[in-house]
Amino acid sequence: MKTVLLLRHAKSSWDQPHLEDFERPLAARGRKAAPRIGRYLAREDLIPDRVLCSAAVRAVETWELVSEALATPVPTEFLDEIYHAAPGDLLDLIRALPQAEESVLLVGHNPTFEILASRLAGSGEEEALRALAAKYPTAALAVLDFRVRKWAELGAGLGHLRGFIRPKELE
Repeated sequence: MKTVLLLRHAKSSWDQPHLEDFERPLAARGRKAAPRIGRYLAREDLIPDRVLCSAAVRAVETWELVSEALATPVPTEFLDEIYHAAPGDLLDLIRALPQAEESVLLVGHNPTFEILASRLAGSGEEEALRALAAKYPTAALAVLDFRVRKWAELGAGLGHLRGFIRPKELE
């Protein structure tokens, strides 16, 4: 079984309008939400084998705050291409992962994450599916399980949405 975790970056700041979108940091609300998701990952033993993170400042800061709650470091790649990626581009990145790895966490952006999670989830917990269909807020985490042996076998409708976690639900 393979597990894909899709974490939308936490709330970003608009306090510095001169910054390019790629350079926007987290807002205070985002700096509070990200560690909640990290503690959730640790508590639920959802530690990924690898992280693929957008190189945008708000995504990098999100991952840094999330990872502080984890007991051990996770191999992480910061990729410019996640910033403007289409859902299919992200699926290609996932499909190219080493077969020995069983789980991956992507940290990135909407609307891509919402579209990708919706396309991949062919089944799931009813409440999680409803929440995903309603809105993919900042710092929300989709947990998708796939009954496949190889990453290359992932495809639309093959995932089971185990959970859709929003930071406001935690603590």
